[in-house]
Amino acid sequence: MRSKFLVTSLALCLLLAAIGYFYPRVLWAFIIVGPLVILGWRDAFQESHAILRNYPIVGHFRYLFESIRPEMMQYFVETDTEGRPINRIIRSLVYRRAKNISDTNAFGTQLNVQDVGYEWINHSIYAKDAHGLNQDPRITIGGKDCKQPYSTSLLNISAMSFGSLSNRAIEALNFGAAKGNFFHNTGEGGVSPYHLKYGGDLCWQIGTGYFGARAKDGNFSPERYKETVSHSNVKLVELKLSQGAKPGHGGILPAKKNTKEIAQIRGVEPHTTVASPPYHKAFSNAVEMMHFIKKLRDLSDGKPIGFKLCVGKKEEFVDICKAIVQTGIKPDFIAVDGGEGGTGAAPVEFSDSVGMPLNEGLNHVYNTLVAFNLKEDIKIIASGKMTSAFHMAGALALGADICNSARAMMLALGCIQALQCNKNTCPTGVATQDKSLIKGLDVDDKGDRVFHYHRRTIEALIEITAAAGFERPQEITKDSINRRISPNQVMTFEQIYPSLSR
Repeated sequence: MRSKFLVTSLALCLLLAAIGYFYPRVLWAFIIVGPLVILGWRDAFQESHAILRNYPIVGHFRYLFESIRPEMMQYFVETDTEGRPINRIIRSLVYRRAKNISDTNAFGTQLNVQDVGYEWINHSIYAKDAHGLNQDPRITIGGKDCKQPYSTSLLNISAMSFGSLSNRAIEALNFGAAKGNFFHNTGEGGVSPYHLKYGGDLCWQIGTGYFGARAKDGNFSPERYKETVSHSNVKLVELKLSQGAKPGHGGILPAKKNTKEIAQIRGVEPHTTVASPPYHKAFSNAVEMMHFIKKLRDLSDGKPIGFKLCVGKKEEFVDICKAIVQTGIKPDFIAVDGGEGGTGAAPVEFSDSVGMPLNEGLNHVYNTLVAFNLKEDIKIIASGKMTSAFHMAGALALGADICNSARAMMLALGCIQALQCNKNTCPTGVATQDKSLIKGLDVDDKGDRVFHYHRRTIEALIEITAAAGFERPQEITKDSINRRISPNQVMTFEQIYPSLSR
């Protein structure tokens, strides 16, 4: 669209000038055409707005609708079960933080506090001074068998692969991670040059396709694994068992999308259809999985190794804990994804109705680890529609040590939720491989937005912590968080998600 506009506008101006040479009255058309052309060329070469860069002039209509919200915008966004334009609220918060402008609201809360599902945290009359608290709280990942423990921020970038996202989107995410000193999960598509360009810390995710550690027959390759994990940017490794958006569902990389570049990164043959099965070939039970985790740790020279899952059958996670005790092999972390997690494309039934939601899954994982006396050595990462400091507070109360976010990081990049991730037509250049659209995404500008969103969300978490009377976010308890479960009944998280001891 951008290149077409530039060519068309230039041709139109030349045509009007040529006609005006013979018919001077035609030159009056420049009074209308001229300002539009100037505006369009300004849009095409500015770097702050991908929509305007990709769609000169017409992109302004999007900002027009946004400027007269909520009256107009509520007709263009998704609403929750109570009819509230929740995506608009989330987007507004993330965009304002990403753009480093005020995120305060006039007229108070945008939510109806009497609605079922409304949540809040108890403040204290003995609130702390937020400025006196640690402004960069960090958690160390790595148990007794880990030789290279990693100190991480409480908020990091969740798994999104190159291929699902554009190369510039990956670069911008890593730019922000490097600037803000937090990690960037690669997604299961392997470690690409775009993940490495800016030197941000990486959590390398290995899925059932073993991309980046894949032998020609599709099985796990120790040699390829060692080659990839040796990158100094790779600080930890995550074995993906399942993801919240489509747990128990494999994936297909169509031949037409399997370009030479993507094939090289993933370790597959280009222009062929590649399947990622819904299960791992390297192990078939919990004990074998623990030995595989030890293998990954040994081959990485002792980097932190963990696994990610969306909880399904509760007894299967209990079996994993039994296997940890039996073998003595402990993962350094467990990432818990909620069934509400997102993806570029998934069957509707899977995205809506398969997999345990984050809060229930997180509570089960935490309680089970405590029951087997394993929690002290294993860190828990929470992931699943994590978009605000309050969401983080709720996850920490339920036992998480760290939070990962994908959705909010995409919004910080400029995603407008056009819902075209699976069509290769993302208008902001975030979730597409169309080079003409990718050009609209400026890496430095969007990387700064990722940095600002992370920084200000951590600041907000510290302020919430102080308001609740705590010194550290980890002190937030289930009794601190409340939810309205009916018009006249409120329960704490402890009552809804009881701890093991109660």
